[in-house]
Amino acid sequence: MNRPLGLSVERPILIAGPTASGKSALAMQIAEQDGGIIVNADAIQVYANWRVLTARPSLADEAALPHRLFGHVAGDHSYSVGEWLREVEALLNGPDRLIIIGGTGLYFRALTEGLAEIPAIPQDVRAAGDALRKDGALAQMRAEVDPASAARIDMANPARVQRAWEVLRATGRGIADWQDATPAPLLPDSRTERLVLEAPKDWLSPRIAQRFDLMMEGGALEEARANLPHWDASLPSNKAIGAPELIAHLRGEMTLAQARDASVIATRQFAKRQRTWFRARMSHWRAIAMG
Repeated sequence: MNRPLGLSVERPILIAGPTASGKSALAMQIAEQDGGIIVNADAIQVYANWRVLTARPSLADEAALPHRLFGHVAGDHSYSVGEWLREVEALLNGPDRLIIIGGTGLYFRALTEGLAEIPAIPQDVRAAGDALRKDGALAQMRAEVDPASAARIDMANPARVQRAWEVLRATGRGIADWQDATPAPLLPDSRTERLVLEAPKDWLSPRIAQRFDLMMEGGALEEARANLPHWDASLPSNKAIGAPELIAHLRGEMTLAQARDASVIATRQFAKRQRTWFRARMSHWRAIAMG
C-alpha cells in the first residue's frame, strides 16, 4: 500500500470534514500503515450515552487501533472546548503521533489558533442567562453586551449573545477582550499536516441516508430507548442528530418513518453548515476531494 496522500509519518495529522464524508476510514488507513493514535474532534462523539447514533468507532475498530476521547464523557456533563483542548494537550505530550479527526470546527480552531482562557461561568450567572433567553429577553442581553464583543460576535445567534452576556457579567471583561489575550496555539501550521475533506452534496446526501439506515439496523432505536427515562433535551449530549426525532417516535409523537426522514434531513442540513464553515475557515488546509 502506498503511503496515504504522501503524509509525514511524524507530524500530527488533522482531518476535518462534514459528517459521513469518510474521515474515520482515512484515519484508520493512516494509523494502520504509519502508526498513531486516532483522536476525536467531534463534540457529540465524546459522550458515552450515544455510540450508534453518533457513528462513533465500533468496538472492533477500537480494539484494532488506538482511539482516544471517544465516549469518555457522561451524558449529563456540559463538556467544553477548553476541556477537550487540555485533554489533547496531554496526548500531545505523550510518545505517539496523533491523528485528530472530526467535524467540530471550533475544536480545530482552538487547537490551531489558540483558545481564550475564560473562567468557568458560575451557575447563578448561567441560570440568569438561561432565564432571560427563555423569557425572550434577548434584546436586553444584546443591549448589555460590551461594544467590542457586540462588533465581533454573531448578534443574531442567541447562543453567542448569551455567552457574551454571561462572560461579561461573570468576569467583568468582554469576550472580545478575553479573545485578544488568547495564548499561542498548541499546533501551529508548521507542526501539522492539515486535511479537509470536500464532499459534494450529490455524493454526500445518499451516504447520509444510507448511514442512518445502517444506524437503525445497528441499534439506534434501542439506544434512544435506553436514553428515554432520563431524557433532557437541553443537555449537549442530546443534541445528537436523530436523538430528538427517535425520542419523539418513542413517545408516540411521530411514526418511525417520519423520525427517520426528519433525522436524515437534519443531518443533511448539518453537513451543509459544516461545509460552509470549512470553506470559510479552512481555505488554507489541504483539500481532499471525495466522491
